[in-house]
Formats: sequence, structure tokens, C-alpha cells
Amino acid sequence: MDVVKPCGFPVRRADESESDALAGIDPIAIEGDDERRASIRRWCRQGVAVVAEDASGLLGYCVVEYTFFEQGFVTMLMVAPTARGGGVGHRLLDAVAASCTTPKLFTSTNVSNQPMQRLLRRAGWSPVGLVHGLDEGDPELFYLCPPRPGPPPA
Repeated sequence: MDVVKPCGFPVRRADESESDALAGIDPIAIEGDDERRASIRRWCRQGVAVVAEDASGLLGYCVVEYTFFEQGFVTMLMVAPTARGGGVGHRLLDAVAASCTTPKLFTSTNVSNQPMQRLLRRAGWSPVGLVHGLDEGDPELFYLCPPRPGPPPA
């Protein structure tokens, strides 16, 4: 993915050198979570992270990996706290859906994460399953991206 401008925010692949800047907009990494910082470095190095930015700097990032039953999976969607509610998450989801290389794109969030569930519903994603046991007392709700337009079946 080079540069995509969904609704005005440029979205582009993150550069490996930007891992510290991404950690700087991620509240979990800011709190000192070394695992999150290591994941951000790995995602940037592997080229699976995309970023949204404007003139003020980085607004958020999204990671898509292809290890979920050989389908795309949004592993992480993070919007800087100061940019939340401005459409950044929706635009990142639209950008990764448009560039997904598999027929299906999934994601998941905890049942307790109501803001993410609202975002996914607004973006047209459908709940497709619930898994207990990942986070004690907070099941994981899985979502499927709406079908992307493509050529009609032959």
C-alpha cells in the first residue's frame, strides 16, 4: 500500500523507523508495556502496519496479518487518544479492507470494548462469533468485514 486518502486522511504503510513514534500514540506502550513496544517494532519491520496522519502527525495505526485460517485479520487498531471520534479508526479500517489480499477480513474485540464495537458496526462489520477463555471474564467477539466489491462470479 502506497498512499491512500480515504476521506482526507492519508493512510500509508508504516516505516520501520516509525515504531517509536507509533508507540508514542499508543496508551499501552506509553504506560511502559515492553511487549506492546516489541510488537509495534515487529509490525513495522514486517510491513504489516499502516498509519493515518495529518499535518499534526500520526493519528493512528492498524495492523493486518494473514495467520487467521489463512485470512486477513486486523490484529491491532489504535487511534491516538487526541484523535478519537474523528473518523480515523473508520478510515484505517476502510484502507486495510481495500488492500486486503484474502477473500475475508476478520477482527475481534473484547465484549467490554464498546467503543470498538460501535466503530465496527458503523463500518458495516458483522459479529460472527464469541470465544470465551482468552481474557478471564471478558469474552472476545469476532467480526467479519463486509464483502468488498469485486468482479462478478463467473
